[in-house]
Parts: sequence; C-alpha cells; structure tokens
Amino acid sequence: MKPSQFRWKLAALMFLISFIAYMDRVNLSVATPLLMKEFAFTKMDMGMIQTAFFIGYSIMQIPGGIMAEYFGHRRIVAIAVIWWSLFTSLTIVGHSLFSFIIIRALFGMGEGPVFPAFSNFVYKWFNKSEKGTGMSYTLVGAFIGPVFGPAATVALTLAWGWQASFLVFGLIGLLLAGAWYYFAPNTPRSSRFVNEAELQHIEDGVDTQEAEKKELAPWKDFLTSSQFWAIGIQYFITDYIMYVFLAWLPLYLMEAQNFSLAKMGMAASLPWALLCIFTFGSGYLSDKLIARGLAKSKARTLFGSVGLLFCCIALYLGAVATDPYMNVLWLTLSLGSLGFTFSASWAACIDIGGKFSGSVSGWMNFWGNVGGIAAPTATAWIATNYGWQAAILATAASAVIGILAWLAVKPDIPLVRKEQPSWEKAV
Repeated sequence: MKPSQFRWKLAALMFLISFIAYMDRVNLSVATPLLMKEFAFTKMDMGMIQTAFFIGYSIMQIPGGIMAEYFGHRRIVAIAVIWWSLFTSLTIVGHSLFSFIIIRALFGMGEGPVFPAFSNFVYKWFNKSEKGTGMSYTLVGAFIGPVFGPAATVALTLAWGWQASFLVFGLIGLLLAGAWYYFAPNTPRSSRFVNEAELQHIEDGVDTQEAEKKELAPWKDFLTSSQFWAIGIQYFITDYIMYVFLAWLPLYLMEAQNFSLAKMGMAASLPWALLCIFTFGSGYLSDKLIARGLAKSKARTLFGSVGLLFCCIALYLGAVATDPYMNVLWLTLSLGSLGFTFSASWAACIDIGGKFSGSVSGWMNFWGNVGGIAAPTATAWIATNYGWQAAILATAASAVIGILAWLAVKPDIPLVRKEQPSWEKAV
C-alpha cells in the first residue's frame, strides 16, 4: 500500500492560512494613506495602531502554545483564525484612534496562537525526518505575504474602497478556519484521509501514548535552561533584522539610494522573494541531511548560525556599497540568508520541545516579536541621528549575538528528558 501523503495537503492548507494572516497585516499598511486622510490620523497615530497589533500578538504567543498542547491544534487554530478574521472585518467600523487601536490589538491576539499551534501540528503529523520541511510551509506562507500582498490589496482598494480588502480577506479566513477544523484532527490516527502506510511513516519511532497525553509543560525547568533562553535570544535577533527590512526598506531605498516609487516597489520585493526560496529550500535540505545521519545539533545549528553570519556580511557589504543596484543585491542576499535561520529555528523548537513544541515555539516567537517591536524605533533613532549607513551597520552587528546564542541551543538535546544523564544524577 502506498502512503496517502495527506499530511502534505494539510501543509498546503497551513501555507494558505499563514499567507492570509500576513495579507491581513499588509491591509492596514496599504490603507494607511487613506485612513490618515479620512480620519485625520498622524504618522504617530498610525504607529500606535500598528504597535497595538504587536502587543496583542506577542502576549498570546506563550498562552497559544500552551492551549494548543492541551486542547489540540485543531480547535485552537480554527478558533484563532475565526477570531482574527472577524476583527479584520470589523476594522471597517473603526471611527476613532481609540477604536482602531482596540480592534487592531484584538486582531493581533487572534493571530498570536496560530504559529505555536502549527508547531504542535507539525510535531504530531510529520515524520522525524520531515519536521523542518513541514514548518517551512507555514514560514513561506508568511514571508510571501509581503511579496504579493500589497498588489492584491491595492487592486481591491482601487475597485471598491479601502474597506473591501478587510472584508474579502476576513471572509477567506472564515472559510480556511472551517477547512482546518474539518480536515486537520489533532492526530493523524484520527483522520479518515490517512491510510495505514502513511500513519506508520508518521509514527515511526514515536511513543504515541506519551505524545497524546495531556499535560502542561514544565515551565520551571524550562526557565532554568540555557537552551530555552538561547533559542529565544537568537530569534529576538532574527526577527529584529527581519522587521528592520519590513519597516524601513522602502523608505531607505527612496531616501538613501534615490529610487523612484516604481523602482522601489520592485526592489523592495526581491529580498522577500529570496527569503521564501531559501526558507523552504533550507528546511528541505536540513531534513535530508538529518535523514542521512547528520546530527540535529550540526544541521540545525549550522543552518541557524550560518544564515545569520551570511546576513551580517551581506548587510555590511550593502551598507558600504556605492552603487544602488549592488546595494539592492546585497540587501536581497542578506534577508534571503535569514531563511536558513528561520527554518532552523522552528525546526529546533520541535527538536528540543517534543510534545511541548507549542510552548517552546510560543516562547521563541514571543521574544521574536519583542525584537519586532524594538526594531522600527531603534532603527529610526540611529538613522535620524547617525544616518542610514550607521543604521544598517548596527543591524548587521546585532547578528553576532544571534550567532553566539545558536551555540547554546543544542537541538539534539530535548528540554524534557526521560532519564537524567549520569553526571546530573551524581551532582
């Protein structure tokens, strides 16, 4: 009997949900000029509205992971997508700064649990040699949003007004939530679309009774683990660099490199396109290397640290480049290189977290979004006081911290071990 391969169909659904999640974030950015004109909002007002999302999103990372482990990814993802889709649609009823802030914060709270829940899904639905590839689907779905999102949102806005994109993507989200609840039970053993051959492949080497047991993660042990802190620190740096690109790349290209609006649009999309390619490719490649016998510690650590190293070098070369097109080339390679680190980060959460991968990934993504909150303000301050080149060089220097943190992640050592090593017993 040939394996049914249904898990990859769910990976495609996970990709679509992640894509819509980021499209919903892009909608507000595209609508910003229209909202400023209609409601007399200032740039500071719009910054507060955007920040409200990240606050709501960040505070739900760890609770989202815990809930996914205890109640199952099926229910948590479906509820989260319905929640955020409703508040995406409710954006059109905003009428004041306060109302937009509240709606955006609640929208962020809805998106918060999804990525940690997806980590729990990948742990339960994919073979140990496929987890990096599995997580790559959700990451690529997220990163491809900035590539295609603005064009789709602009088209809807021009045709039916800024409210249209919020309503259309809200409706799409509700449909995807229903599809996830129907097709993605908490375990592959519960799915009528998974045959015995695929089930055996997924569960190869897994203690299914232990994996399905409901229990809370040992947070006291986690918080005293250097691995736990290391994976959070490296992701703080990784997301910090990514959000520098997301927040300031368009303006940087226009102010520092004198790109026109049309040329900027094309140049600003190239780094995100390469990030998608490198994220998926590195996840697939690392799984293949592990399947052939390479230790997880080497595969994940190599990809995670090398991605940051290449990013650091390319950022430096971009900062000192005198030709605008060489600058774009190095910036594209810089953000693209982070694909190796993003893929390794989420796979490492599953490696060290095991059945508690939802909690571990929630912790990691929480710190990543703290970096996301810090990046726009810190970069703006450096660029204002010392210039754009200094801002890019400072971003490049931050990668060194992430590289050092990767040395302490140790993806081949689970955070929760069934039996203590002999040296620990002796102590």
